[in-house]
Amino acid sequence: MSGIIGKKIGMTSFFDANGKYVPCTVIEAGPCVVTQVKTNEVDGYTALQLAYDEKKEKHTSSAMKGHFELAKTTPKRKIVEFRSFEETKNLGDVVTLDIFSEGDFVDIVGTSKGKGFQGVVKRHGFGGVGGSTHGQHDRSRAPGSLGASSDPSRVFKGMRMAGRTGGDRKKIQNLVVVKIMAEKNVLLIKGSVPGAKGSYVIIEK
Repeated sequence: MSGIIGKKIGMTSFFDANGKYVPCTVIEAGPCVVTQVKTNEVDGYTALQLAYDEKKEKHTSSAMKGHFELAKTTPKRKIVEFRSFEETKNLGDVVTLDIFSEGDFVDIVGTSKGKGFQGVVKRHGFGGVGGSTHGQHDRSRAPGSLGASSDPSRVFKGMRMAGRTGGDRKKIQNLVVVKIMAEKNVLLIKGSVPGAKGSYVIIEK
């Protein structure tokens, strides 16, 4: 599974060859440096560790400085492991958008926007009480009944109720790479991608 680390820039749109309007997400992806090559003999599994986005040395621990020096690169902010990379890479190699082609299907992992503590209407899409008559003046966004009273005398686990929403790791599968701007390290991905502007995303091929 090849991949690269990127940063969500925002959204835009364009018209394809058939004149169809295509909304897409702009992602700045790479270049990423190989900071560790994991092997079965040493680590028990094979993987490539990639690092992305510059970081100031004064904000980097001594241990991590030494880790990056082994790859002969500057400190980075984001480190991700990719299992079974398609191409053979060595320590210090740079991974760019060359691993992708226009029309490829990719999976994108990101952290969704945090919404804080929310009610059932926003969190689970409840409809609330439809009418506002018969004394239902303050129940339009309420959850309704939570279950029986005397038996089982408790709320079952997993009951959809109010609570913290968002800020979760999400994977969106089978998104299409519609355009690659290699000179700017930018990918245009058809559709939406989880996360806020400026958040890190992992693009898996």
